[in-house]
Amino acid sequence: MHGYGPTPQQQTTSRPSPATLTTVRVILVTVTVLSCGLLGWVAMLRLAIVTRRPRDWVLLVVVMVLNAALFAFIVSTPDDPDDMSDASVLLMLLWIVALLAGVITYYLYVEIRHYSSLRSLGSPAPYTATAPAHPTPLPYQQHPTQQHQHQQPQQHHQQPQPNPYTVQTPPPTPTPAPQRLDQVRAELDELSDYLRKENREGEGR
Repeated sequence: MHGYGPTPQQQTTSRPSPATLTTVRVILVTVTVLSCGLLGWVAMLRLAIVTRRPRDWVLLVVVMVLNAALFAFIVSTPDDPDDMSDASVLLMLLWIVALLAGVITYYLYVEIRHYSSLRSLGSPAPYTATAPAHPTPLPYQQHPTQQHQHQQPQQHHQQPQPNPYTVQTPPPTPTPAPQRLDQVRAELDELSDYLRKENREGEGR
């Protein structure tokens, strides 16, 4: 574990420059093509040394056996090309083409992939700040029962208390409307009777 500060970077593997790698690849491919595949083991030996994988060492042995067999086949053919059969010529051409294509394709693909993975592993990791080991203390919090005790007196003072000296007057009882109308009708009847009586007395005189 590391404390505060940037994380230490892993030691990067030393690798040749891109220009050097390109030059080496061009030379090995040219040698393989000019030798008709007989020197293809050189490129495979370079690849096995770079990757250090058992599979590449096994393929190096296979290519060396194929190269030796191809060399023996070429030596066993007649010196005059006209004396060679068509089957022998076709077999030799297919052998050379397959050996050239297989060695060059596999060598370039594996070596380029190998150095690309080294470049990605050797890139520096971004700086990440580590969190403090001790958590920040939280502000003081009261217990729920204490908060309830503090809130009860405040609620008690907020409630209004009744005044014992105030006299509450009962609300006036509304007079029913039908009784008032009957009283007015009775008064009007009495007034009309009185006027009739006065008129009769005036006519008698």
